[in-house]
Amino acid sequence: MHASHDWPLGLAHFTCIRVPPVDLVRLAAKTGCASVGLRLSPAFPGAPFYELPTGSDAFRAMRRALADEGMRVYDIEFVTLGEDFVPASLAGILDSAAGLGARRLSVCGDDPDRPRLVARFAELCDLAAGFGMGVDLECMAWRQIASLPDAVRVVQAAGCPNGGVLVDALHLSRTGGSPDDLRAVPPGLIRHAQLCDAPAQAPGSMDAIIQEARAGRLPPGDGALPLAPLVAALPPTVALSIEVPITGTVTPEAHMRANLAAARRVLAG
Repeated sequence: MHASHDWPLGLAHFTCIRVPPVDLVRLAAKTGCASVGLRLSPAFPGAPFYELPTGSDAFRAMRRALADEGMRVYDIEFVTLGEDFVPASLAGILDSAAGLGARRLSVCGDDPDRPRLVARFAELCDLAAGFGMGVDLECMAWRQIASLPDAVRVVQAAGCPNGGVLVDALHLSRTGGSPDDLRAVPPGLIRHAQLCDAPAQAPGSMDAIIQEARAGRLPPGDGALPLAPLVAALPPTVALSIEVPITGTVTPEAHMRANLAAARRVLAG
């Protein structure tokens, strides 16, 4: 078990989404991150993402960068399990992710047919297991899976040993959750947590909540979310990353350094 202040911190791709994967690896190494996440699938139509097909020049360049910098890929994102989701469609992305050493795939649930969502989550977990990876379900206020307990129920119903949940500090708050809810989650189900901050008061509409999640997050400690209690409630095995999308004219390096320093202050507090 590690002391919270020296918890390794990862760089979620959404934090610096315009930085391509090889440059992201170099940025993470330069600023002292322990790992990177990669956005290999668009989070929503038109959202930026990067393709790194197995065996391609981009894939090989990425493997070289990871080796050169001593960096690892923790997770890849982002997949929405909607009504038309076909798990097998992700085989190519999972293959390249596994080739880059990724451990987890991050998804959200947006199928109103719960038994079908559970079945497809289980099918995706089984597919990912073939690549040595697991799948983490994240709740979001505007999706069908809109609370941490709901995400836990889906993962438990699927019954796959490599299934887990991802806790995002903003989504936890905006879906009515609190750090106490983490203690009710069975041990081992929370695999990944993302740090950011925001005002205590949620925006007044769902559109505004979506906008906040995509462009209104604050560095850890700059808002009013209960981050210290959240971290204290996490199992020590959880991977921690920073997800604060860059806004304005700050450089990616300055943005990352500021957010890492902010997160370290929260962890030390």
